[in-house]
Amino acid sequence: MGSEYQAFPALNRKNSHVWIRLLVIVLLAGVGFRFFASSSHLSLTLPDYVHRAFLAVPNLSDGEPFDKESDGEENESTDVLVVPNIPKIDDKNFQEGSNSTAIGEELSTKDECDIFRGEWISNPSGPAYTNDTCRFIEQPQDCLSNGRPDRGFMFWKWKPYQCEISAFNAGRFLEVMRNKRWALVGDSILRNHVQSLLCLLAKTEDPDEVYHDETFKSRRWHFKNYNFTLSLIWTPFLIQADIFENDDGVSTADLELHLDILDKNWTELYRSFDYVIISTGQWFLKTSIYWENGEQIGCHYCEGRNLTEMEIGYAFTKTLRNVFEFVGTEDHKPVVFYRTWTPDHFEFGEWWSGGTCNRTSPYKTGEYKGKDIDKYMRRIEQDEFYRAINNNKLNLSHLKLLDTFDMSLLRPDGHAGPFRTFQPFDENGKKKPNVINDCLHWCLPGIIDAWNDLLMYMLINDA
Repeated sequence: MGSEYQAFPALNRKNSHVWIRLLVIVLLAGVGFRFFASSSHLSLTLPDYVHRAFLAVPNLSDGEPFDKESDGEENESTDVLVVPNIPKIDDKNFQEGSNSTAIGEELSTKDECDIFRGEWISNPSGPAYTNDTCRFIEQPQDCLSNGRPDRGFMFWKWKPYQCEISAFNAGRFLEVMRNKRWALVGDSILRNHVQSLLCLLAKTEDPDEVYHDETFKSRRWHFKNYNFTLSLIWTPFLIQADIFENDDGVSTADLELHLDILDKNWTELYRSFDYVIISTGQWFLKTSIYWENGEQIGCHYCEGRNLTEMEIGYAFTKTLRNVFEFVGTEDHKPVVFYRTWTPDHFEFGEWWSGGTCNRTSPYKTGEYKGKDIDKYMRRIEQDEFYRAINNNKLNLSHLKLLDTFDMSLLRPDGHAGPFRTFQPFDENGKKKPNVINDCLHWCLPGIIDAWNDLLMYMLINDA
């Protein structure tokens, strides 16, 4: 074999040994450098709609770009992208540094029970209400009325590993919240959430709707026997945004996001509330143009425009940092719950490309880890939440984390799917034209009711 293959046939044996040693050293150095370089990045396989989000990395206000992979071979891959580290935004009110504490690690309640870690177990008693007994379920979440044939998704309850939690008690909630004002501030997932909360509370008292905007996306209800007010404020980004799309996600123009300006639709009302639930996230995946200081600074997935392609992590990070700064510096201190990222369960495509969610039972713990974009956005939430909590320049003792991520991740069966539309299939079982599968929002009754069980537990144990 040696006579058939010689790497360096023109060299004698002694010189060959020298060259071979040099080659081994170079190879080992290259492997070491590659391992060292890759260890500082998170390699993620992302769906098509976010590929472009990470290809161009913006320069920040201090002139330092995000760290990004310089290895040409990996950059040429269309399937595996190297996600830069979380951006460091220049802000005098925030301390630099990484907070690696796992979400939930510092958030156990007084009895040291981590209510966010657990499993779904059978609940033969079923839901606390039905689509027949609750008038607040909107048509896209009324899966049973729309023709969903299976019922199993309603017969599960969340069981933390370390303790038991009781079902939501509407009478006790309203008594504790007498003369209080609540607001749910965010996107359509929070609209989904408020429907569940209203259905549960209506078992004790049916509220009066006292306000709605022209689109019925921002609304307010009053429970007169308790003088309790519940508001829903539509602001999908929490920042100032120009939005040009309908409820089916069809846009007539690109979104325009002002990353340095919080949406006054919620900030101007903030002082009137005693409790606030805030959430955002999914809308940042959409095509958007970014503004700061009154100027366009770039965009996400805006092909054909002469703008710098920027990653969604920059916009999401900047938004959360501004939100937590606002909450931490305002004189008014309502109890604020930040509800975490909501995973979708699209399979075999996405919202616009035929994705489905046809599963009829929960995942077992550890069976499904989520999509890479879920992990990426959740990592940003984790870093920014703990950055804020640990910042001694901010007073955030009133900020709580409502971590619904893990429990939601395990429930691919809970989504509306095609049953966001009334009778989506024809007599032959074929899906009708223009029916869109919704694998992001949740059927009601459903798993969001368990979010309110957690909320009730946190309120009672933190009282």
